[in-house]
Amino acid sequence: MNTVVEDDSHPSITAMTRRIQRLTLHLLPLPPLQPSLLPQLNLPTCSSKANKLEVDKVTISTYMRGKNREIQDQIYDFFNSRPDLQNPVEISMKEHRDLCMRQLIALVREAKIKPFRYVVEDPAKYFAITEAVGGIDISLGIKLGVQFSLWGGSVLNLGTEKHRVKYFDGIDNLDYPGCFAMTELHHGSNVQGLQTTATFDPITDEFIIDTPNDGAIKWWIGNAAVHGKFATVFAKLLLPTHDSKGVSDMGVHSFIVSIRDLKTHQTLPGIEIHDCGHKVGLNGVDNGALRFHSVRIPRDNLLNRFGDVSRDGKYTSSLPTINQRFAAMLGELVGGRVGLAYTSVGFLKVSVTIAVRYSLIRQQFGPPKQPEVSILDYQSQQHKLMPMLASSYAFHFATQYLVEKYAEMKKMHDDQLVADVHALSAGLKSYVTSYTAKSLSTCREACGGHGYAAVNRFGSLRNDHDIFQTFEGDNTVLLQQVAGDLLKQYKDKFQGGPLSVTWSYLRESMNTYFSQPNPVTTRWESTDHLRDPKFQLDAFRYRTSRLLHTVAARLRKHTKTLGSFGAWNSCPDASSRAALKLVCDLYALDRICNDIGTFRNVDYVAPNKAKAIHKLTEYLSFQVRNIAGELVDAFDIPPLVTRAPIAMKSEAYAQYTHIVGF
Repeated sequence: MNTVVEDDSHPSITAMTRRIQRLTLHLLPLPPLQPSLLPQLNLPTCSSKANKLEVDKVTISTYMRGKNREIQDQIYDFFNSRPDLQNPVEISMKEHRDLCMRQLIALVREAKIKPFRYVVEDPAKYFAITEAVGGIDISLGIKLGVQFSLWGGSVLNLGTEKHRVKYFDGIDNLDYPGCFAMTELHHGSNVQGLQTTATFDPITDEFIIDTPNDGAIKWWIGNAAVHGKFATVFAKLLLPTHDSKGVSDMGVHSFIVSIRDLKTHQTLPGIEIHDCGHKVGLNGVDNGALRFHSVRIPRDNLLNRFGDVSRDGKYTSSLPTINQRFAAMLGELVGGRVGLAYTSVGFLKVSVTIAVRYSLIRQQFGPPKQPEVSILDYQSQQHKLMPMLASSYAFHFATQYLVEKYAEMKKMHDDQLVADVHALSAGLKSYVTSYTAKSLSTCREACGGHGYAAVNRFGSLRNDHDIFQTFEGDNTVLLQQVAGDLLKQYKDKFQGGPLSVTWSYLRESMNTYFSQPNPVTTRWESTDHLRDPKFQLDAFRYRTSRLLHTVAARLRKHTKTLGSFGAWNSCPDASSRAALKLVCDLYALDRICNDIGTFRNVDYVAPNKAKAIHKLTEYLSFQVRNIAGELVDAFDIPPLVTRAPIAMKSEAYAQYTHIVGF
């Protein structure tokens, strides 16, 4: 083949030459390697000693752990001195639940750690406590959160002074173990769709709590199966009227309901409690299901910060609409979401530490007649773990910032700050927990067969963390909330409205997006430029603006034909295809899409083609969804093999409730 001479004075000719050479490599096989060249292919000498940065571990640790290091060390020292409170590798569900409760009681009554008083007064210290406790056993951390942040937090944040006076001490010292009864069998994310009712009886001055159907059974309620004596129950508040309707629905409110006798611990009349049973993880937490049969509670048990009912049945609120009251109520409960993002980072740090330390001491292969090398010297292991280690640091400081903003919100009660914290907590909780879930599996794989041993913790870490992607807000739903908030900010930007502090960068970055990129800076590749924080932030902001503009345009287009809900929930109409060809196409294009960087790096796929592949993958996913039922039926797997009640083709909920005991 003739050698082509490149002409540097003509960039288009140079690029064309490189393209021809690459195509040639696809067409012609490489010549066989000469034996004389083989010795040159030895592994390079490990460079761990060369140009090594000196790191002061103590300084970094002190900086990261901050002012709450002392209370965390106090917790670690306490459990370290109590072998009877440490978790064995193998433990039954019942034993785990008993141990978890003993750990919590010992923490509060013996170690004198009182988390409840920090829930409102010092959220940063509260989250530091939960991080340390979760390090002992994440089931203990979740149980602590249910008691103090959810049950206790609902009393403090949704109730008024009379509730604080009556319940604070009992919650604080664990005399009043409680539950947070929001989720129902048929409703999780859609809280406004809850079906449990609380009907006011003006004759007796009581609310009647009732479960009208199986779908309204309170489900997955932590502390309910064994230990809880109270529950904050979320229900539709119904007031009697004198018209044809009979009742007026005032929206979802919260009520304190006693579920077990304080002395005998027996279930109270009208209340049915069942155990949700063994879970994928977190089996130290006793999740249960609650059903109410016309349970009467005093009118004062309404947590009435945002809405109250007088003795004669009149409703009053400083917020005029159901939606405003609902938003205010949920806004006060955002602390749980903040805590999950913060705790998820703890999982990531633990798993990365285990994987990195193992990778440093584990040695495999090496140059002929020389010692084996650490597996962390291999680029493949570095590519798995080093970005993850960097992410652990990034997420640590990001969630620390979130906690600071949350603490500021609790003091100031500023509406704009509340909105910012809501959006930030939704985005970070979703992003961090999803990343950690994937990273736990990657760390396990990076440690090979030894990572599979239960004693090395990846199995329990992965199982216990998995639900973090679902509770306190399903990650997909949360990301849609963040997108909705960004789109609102986008709209305000173009209508001249104010942008919140968090999204103020959009004003400048959107202006940048609508102007042509600088043809000089787009080609800069110096190390100083690429490591410049301004360049990095500008890149992220540009991407956000680009995606925002694109999705806004698409939503505007679809809203005209599908309505506002359809625009969010639909894809373009599908044309009919043969089922097997459809799933074959989706599989192939999805694989290509997932590794599109490789194809782009060698100019195998042009930019417009990569974009087309991505869009087509989304389209095919929608097509397969339409025949998903038929496709899984075609596997012809008998019920004996599937066994899962929720996998039943009919009466799935009936099967589910029957197994639990209803």
